[in-house]
Amino acid sequence: MSEPSTMDKQQASGLRSLIDSRVINHERLPMLEVVCERMVRTFSTSMRNLISDGIEVTLQDMQSVRFDSYMSGLLDPSMIAVFKVPAWRDYGLVVVDQNLIYAIVDALLGGRRGGASNRIEARKFTPIETNLVSKMVELMLNDLSAAFQPIAPVSIEMERVETSPRFAAIAGPTNICTTAKFNIDMDGRGGAFTVLLPSALLEPIRGKLTQRFMGEKLGGDTTWQDHMESEIRQTELELSAILGEIELGLGSVRNLQVGQTLTLDTSPDTPIDVQCGGVSLGRAHMGRERHHIAISMIDGIERGQN
Repeated sequence: MSEPSTMDKQQASGLRSLIDSRVINHERLPMLEVVCERMVRTFSTSMRNLISDGIEVTLQDMQSVRFDSYMSGLLDPSMIAVFKVPAWRDYGLVVVDQNLIYAIVDALLGGRRGGASNRIEARKFTPIETNLVSKMVELMLNDLSAAFQPIAPVSIEMERVETSPRFAAIAGPTNICTTAKFNIDMDGRGGAFTVLLPSALLEPIRGKLTQRFMGEKLGGDTTWQDHMESEIRQTELELSAILGEIELGLGSVRNLQVGQTLTLDTSPDTPIDVQCGGVSLGRAHMGRERHHIAISMIDGIERGQN
């Protein structure tokens, strides 16, 4: 059996380099950034209610990564919450770093303020630590679900907590994922957590996420729009029926007197022009209805461009 030639080895090496490339050509999702910023505001309030302390939550960055590249960089053990989105039939992850785990536990159990924790311990997490951090993750997922509502009403449910990256394999190794990293500061102590969203999870709403602007629809409140529409429909306009027009010299206009008759080049059967604000709406016939002069439209009203 012959050995592979140098050319074959180079081609195989080039193909492997292409497959393993860390350079990812990803599509920007502007509205996903808006969703994350909105979640930051509501989650800050939720954390203050949970801990009754000064909390600052910030969005640090958003990146596109391959699933195996991100997971291989996690410590073992790690606190990894697996959540599902039934409507989109897929899963995502929330990865909480150890500094934030210890800070949350200290804050909820009455630990002293201040003093940033930099403990990195290669040990399993206790049930108490897991349960307390799970409360924080559930709050965050509820706020993330609310932040998605204006784009796509959806429910996000936490399914389980894993401590080994091997048991949190929710996507293929080469699948592209979007990660959003958030920082939490609690009077000098805190840490970060990362939300990992596989591309397959976001596929049902990708078209909406690529939009650059959705206006105030992000708030989901159409009260102001409905009010404006109602008021506009009730606006009163003045219509003018133009019987006819003649041209007079400036001298004739200056000599106009009370009782003087001006003859228009218009007969009783000639259609007259109906205008609103100087804009012609159509033509009409003039007549009488009971004791009032009336007009009857004979042309379709020109509504202009919408």
